Amino acid sequence: MQRQLRCLIAAGGTAGHVLPALAIARALNERGVHVTFAGSPDRVEARLVPEAGYELDTFRISGLPRRPSVALARALMQAGAAPRACRRILRSRQPDVVLGAGGFVAGPMVYAASRLGIPTALTEADAHLGLANRLAAPFARRLFLAYPLTTRFAAKTRVVGRPIPPAEPVSKGEARALFELPDDGPVLGVFGALAGATALNEFAVATWGERGPAVLHQTGRRDFEHVLERVRRPDYRVIPETDRFAAALTACDLVVARSGSSVWEIAAAARPAILVPYPYATGDHQALNAQHFVDAGGALIVREADLAQVPLLVDGLLADPARLARMGDAMRVAARPDAADVIADELVALAG
Repeated sequence: MQRQLRCLIAAGGTAGHVLPALAIARALNERGVHVTFAGSPDRVEARLVPEAGYELDTFRISGLPRRPSVALARALMQAGAAPRACRRILRSRQPDVVLGAGGFVAGPMVYAASRLGIPTALTEADAHLGLANRLAAPFARRLFLAYPLTTRFAAKTRVVGRPIPPAEPVSKGEARALFELPDDGPVLGVFGALAGATALNEFAVATWGERGPAVLHQTGRRDFEHVLERVRRPDYRVIPETDRFAAALTACDLVVARSGSSVWEIAAAARPAILVPYPYATGDHQALNAQHFVDAGGALIVREADLAQVPLLVDGLLADPARLARMGDAMRVAARPDAADVIADELVALAG
């Protein structure tokens, strides 16, 4: 009998890396592949991966501070030790293929796997090839891109979009009931990162906390209590996070959000968006991400320094259902809902 294929996925640091990796894992499971994960013991993957039912091997690694410091020395020591830790994990798990799916854990694992002769691949979530992937790309056989971009590794790249978690379809009415929103009238969705987006959270509750359209506001855990205590009306619903994000999007007519990896879920839900890129993202990659959907016709981009423009834009869009419909259609066209399946098929081919 043929041995079951095994894949190890190294992903971590943020939900924007881990959730797409979990979508790929599910697609691999559907193809009969056994999947395990590797990541850090004290980052978001330590919670999200076991919650999803996957085993997680951990090792310590962190980003490199840009200035000389004790933290830099500690990070360099961890980086030096990481390949050895990865080799131990690989020899224990014996995967047929390894995927580096984002975060600082991905590079050492891909490097260690390549040195052991295990086929490897990487995913890039943003419209800018990050430092970790630039360092790891020479050791990978495939580089799966969310956005078209120019890179010296073009021969091994494939533009696939960004994997999104599978979601149970719900109607707008069901979604609004789920989040205790009004049946009628427009609903504005405000979504930052899972960890929170303080500037966006503060702006939203200051602008609409007392009056305006109905709002569904996901704050992240950090800012939840602070935002909740400032809301003065029942149709402004505040949640820290949700495992029904697709349903949350379905409940809304317009979304105001950051432009990290969740923008692909917004596109898949065919929701028009006002995207506010995180201003300190490396290489300004969130602005590049947002521009992709602006060019498609499904979104507007507003810099954080210009947040004062957003209320007028929201009012104008919510008063123009025909324009919202056109933007939603454009987002649907720009979405790549098959990304997880495409990556899973390529990984199975690599393993073979």
